[in-house]
Amino acid sequence: MPAPEPPPPDLDPELLHRAQAGDEAAFGAIMRAHYERTFRLVYAILRHEADARDVCQEIWLTVWRELPRFRGGSRFTTWLHPIATRRALDQLRRRRRWFDRFLPFGSDPDTVAAAPESAATDDARESAEASERTGRLRRVLDSLPPKLRAVLALRELEGLSYEEIAQAASIPTGTVMSRLHHARRLLAQKLKDRP
Repeated sequence: MPAPEPPPPDLDPELLHRAQAGDEAAFGAIMRAHYERTFRLVYAILRHEADARDVCQEIWLTVWRELPRFRGGSRFTTWLHPIATRRALDQLRRRRRWFDRFLPFGSDPDTVAAAPESAATDDARESAEASERTGRLRRVLDSLPPKLRAVLALRELEGLSYEEIAQAASIPTGTVMSRLHHARRLLAQKLKDRP
């Protein structure tokens, strides 16, 4: 899994104050600074680009409405993550279509054609084996329940602490730890069981 990217710098207090007062240009600057990271989080949960873009629109509308209530007692991203996570999980519940989602692993392994044995080089063989492993991992991740995938994405992709995940998912810290443990155990079991 890729290393979590460093968090964006916290908001300039003056920019935040202007946005809270209804300044659309200030809000636009905040949104531009945090949109891609928010999109990646939502996409990691939904695994569907169009749905993730739609959910991000809902998230930023919510942020626009709720921003005056943000008091700055925590980082902006700490306040933003629960909104994004809840919206993404709500989308999963609405759609109930969560296969074909989680980590972006490149092309579909079923479409990768292996070279004939006589013509295959060591590099081609290694590449085919890597594609097969990637496809297998993707299928296993796709089969995890959405709540398990969500905490896994927040921990492994976003690098959030257990406390931050608990706040983002609106669940107790103990539940976060339990879900992560269950997700990792289930992932290992399914990888062991699948050919």
